Amino acid sequence: MEGTNNEFEAFNAFLESGCEPHYVHLNQLKRREVSLEDFSGLFLPGGFSAGDYIRAGAIFANRLRNSSFIDLVNFIDSGKPVIGVCNGFQILSEMGFLPGLDKKRAIALDHNDSNRYECRFTYIRRTSKSPVFRNNLKLNNPYVVPVAHAEGKIRFDAESTLEKLIDSGQVLFKYSTPDGLDGDYPWNPNGTTESISGLSNTEGNVIGLMPHPERLMDDNIRYSGNHGETTIGKAFFSDLKDYMSAF
Repeated sequence: MEGTNNEFEAFNAFLESGCEPHYVHLNQLKRREVSLEDFSGLFLPGGFSAGDYIRAGAIFANRLRNSSFIDLVNFIDSGKPVIGVCNGFQILSEMGFLPGLDKKRAIALDHNDSNRYECRFTYIRRTSKSPVFRNNLKLNNPYVVPVAHAEGKIRFDAESTLEKLIDSGQVLFKYSTPDGLDGDYPWNPNGTTESISGLSNTEGNVIGLMPHPERLMDDNIRYSGNHGETTIGKAFFSDLKDYMSAF
């Protein structure tokens, strides 16, 4: 869709992880030229779809809802992974697939507290168990990761929603300092409460995060804070490939 600009990095991340990625245009789904059933996973890349008019991801979400909503529901119910990064996270939120409580829209991605576009590196850590990330993306290990967004602050429809997500382990990623502690700005680039940078649905196979692991794949790039581990992109997509192998 016009404005999406991170599909190349996502494609290469899957390719480098040993997967067989395919570009699928929204119109191909609309015209039934492609079926989601033929794939083991779905990745919604970042960018500024439809210029982020109305709200970030809102127009893309509406078009996807009109063309493929039932197919997406069936895809998710089958256990296959659906990953949304940055604008992809915003799209999944607009559609109610994240956080997926009662199949309704419960969160929105608002403007950063800094009121500016934040494009730089920070750190995130995985903070809860996940059926997708089991072997490579270590729990509570701080990973350097790129961020690039102006609307990344998660707003919850009620304080009770946030409490449910914490209690159910759906807070999958948090921004952190290089030492792995929750951090305020600049470590948290948008001001989301609890330093939350990514969520999952209750089953754990729909995942949204604002940072861009697909932009940091090269294991030869060593950043302070990774504690000698592989880069976040390599760990993220290796685990994703292993999970998809079951489908």
